[in-house]
Amino acid sequence: MSIPLSPEISIIVPLYNEAPNLHTLVERTLDVMRPMGRPFELILIDDGSTDNSHGLLRAIKSDNLEVRVILLRRNFGQSAAMTAGFDYARGDIVVTMDGDLQNDPKNIPLLISKLEERYDLVNGWRKDRHDPFISRRLPSMIANRLIGIATGVRLHDYGCSLKAYRGDLAKNLLLYGELHRFIPVLAGLYGARIGEVVVSHHPRSRGKSKYGIGRTYRVILDLILMLFFQKFATRPLQLFGLSGGVLFISGFIIELYLTWLKLWHGQDIGGRPLLLLGALLIITGIVLGGIGLCAELVTRTYYESSGKRIYAVREVLE
Repeated sequence: MSIPLSPEISIIVPLYNEAPNLHTLVERTLDVMRPMGRPFELILIDDGSTDNSHGLLRAIKSDNLEVRVILLRRNFGQSAAMTAGFDYARGDIVVTMDGDLQNDPKNIPLLISKLEERYDLVNGWRKDRHDPFISRRLPSMIANRLIGIATGVRLHDYGCSLKAYRGDLAKNLLLYGELHRFIPVLAGLYGARIGEVVVSHHPRSRGKSKYGIGRTYRVILDLILMLFFQKFATRPLQLFGLSGGVLFISGFIIELYLTWLKLWHGQDIGGRPLLLLGALLIITGIVLGGIGLCAELVTRTYYESSGKRIYAVREVLE
């Protein structure tokens, strides 16, 4: 038995301390993929696990030719692990899922079928989710609603790791920090067509969850970053310059008014809080304008030095 040099489908699974689930995960995934008759690879990324995952992954790799294993030097986080998977994936279709057995590999053909309806990204929707309500489902519901309203990318379940991508989209997703939650938003910035399908979700039976309500604050910070990416990533001066200009003009009008009171009415303005407010607004406006200029220079340097373009071509007809 040999593996094609260019698999058609790449399945990426980031792992962190999931040793109890590894054999079942691989067995279920291979049982689904092999009968499809399409060349595939299963990429397992160990994100610095501290259990016995390394030994198990080596054994699994030796027994299954379709499996590829990537061992990261330490725990970099899920976004970094997924990026490593995207970089090493060779398939024209890329599928991601969690390694805790809560995602069902049986849904992979459904995602791929939907993707081939001319979508670039198909997002899973855990409609019947089996997680604790207070610590998992409630924060997720709030986050989904906020992200949808703020970004305009309307999905039911941003946090579902079970997704299918076109290979070119996966290669162009740049994930930093914990931006894996905002993959649909980043895909929208790339100009992707996004679909959604209902997928199965199982309760965790082994291992310990790495998520909790404590991540809510970080989601809010990442949402602010996404909004900046959507509106001003290539024109930061318009954000900082506009806000700085408004503050500067407001402060200037205040100081002009106080000057009029002093010169024409002889009023004492030295102890008035309005004097300090006006000065603060003027200084803050100048600072924001300077930040906008610096951000504009950084943006231009980034695009020009890296060779990246501010657009993405879907197709060229010649």
